[in-house]
Formats: sequence, C-alpha cells, structure tokens
Amino acid sequence: MTDARAIAAELVGTALLLAIIVGSGLMADRLSADNAGVALLADMVAIGGGLIVLIHMFGPISGAHFNPAVTLMAVARRELPSHTALAFLAVQFIGGVAGVWLAHAMFDQPIVQVSATARAGLGSGIAEAVATFGLIGTILAVQRHRPDFTPAAVGIYITSACWFTASTSFANPAVTVARALTTSSTGIAPSSVPTFLAGQALGTLAAVLFFGWLLKPEAKP
Repeated sequence: MTDARAIAAELVGTALLLAIIVGSGLMADRLSADNAGVALLADMVAIGGGLIVLIHMFGPISGAHFNPAVTLMAVARRELPSHTALAFLAVQFIGGVAGVWLAHAMFDQPIVQVSATARAGLGSGIAEAVATFGLIGTILAVQRHRPDFTPAAVGIYITSACWFTASTSFANPAVTVARALTTSSTGIAPSSVPTFLAGQALGTLAAVLFFGWLLKPEAKP
C-alpha cells in the first residue's frame, strides 16, 4: 500500500510550489510597474529559493517530485512502483490547481480564472524540451555524485532556466496545466498547453535515455 504520508507530501508540496509561482507573479505584477524583466527576475528568485526549501521539507518523505516528469522518470528507472506513481501523478495535478487557487485567494483575486497568455510556437516547445532535459539530468547526475546538494542544484538550475529558455522553463506538466488557470503574468493559455507538454515529454525521455547511459556504472574487469 502506498504511504499516505508520501501522497500528502506530494499534494501539499506541489500546492505550495504553485502558490509560490503564481503568488510571486501576482506580487511582481503589482510592484514591477509593468517592467517585464524585473517581474521575471523577481519570479525566478522566489521560485528557485522556494523550490530548494520545499525539496528539503518533503524530500525525506516522498522524494519531493512535485512533477509528473520526475515521477515518470523514477518509474522508467524502476525506482518507484506503478501504484505509487499513479497516486503521485493524481495529487500533483490536484495540488497544482489548489496552489493556484490559494495564490488567488491570498491576493484577493477571483479564484477561478483561465489564462489568455499565448505561449505557443516551435521555439517554446523546444525550450520546454531543453528545460526538462536539464532538470531531469540535474536530478540524476547530482543524486549520483553529490546527493546532499540535489535540492540546491535543482533550485539553481530552475532559476537559471527561467531566464535562458524562451518558455521561462515550466518543465513540469502539473505546473503547466495549473498555470492555465491564472490570468497573472505566470499564466499560459490552454491552447498553448499541448506544445509545452509535448516538449516536456520529449525532454524527459531524452534525459532518461542519455543520463541512463552516461551514468551507467563501469563494468568491473
């Protein structure tokens, strides 16, 4: 039976992650005087820092996936049983939506919203593939060589990817779907979601294959 505490950790952790993402976006919208660069900088610092703390909080309980791509990577590597993975996937999407609604409530916004921010295009899909490939690679490589540094490495990578990718690095299917439900600057129009999900799937698959080969232990003579 799947540990209820691990499921709860994934639910609450993903909700808090989305509250950080959307809440920081709403605060940036309020304080940046329509300066998109300042708003993005503020968002990426809040997201990266918050992610480091969340992984430390919930990592010992559930592994702190908060991301269907990470969960599916663990399944592909036979590190997570399928019934646990299904539970994680369900609560990640539920928690993501709950986190968006929580952010709206904190800022006295209408709870239910639908984004109109189009982010479609081949470049965005490629950017999501790159962002997700790098995220999965960061997790696999750093866990192998410096496991205690993994929370910081993930937070630092996401902070960087928010700036260097054309998509601002969603790199997370649950985050992508949930952000379709906010009209803040962090939102994504539902019509753009499939492109992002396709890029994330491609990046996950490529990372599992490449880093699985790269980090394969050398056969002993």
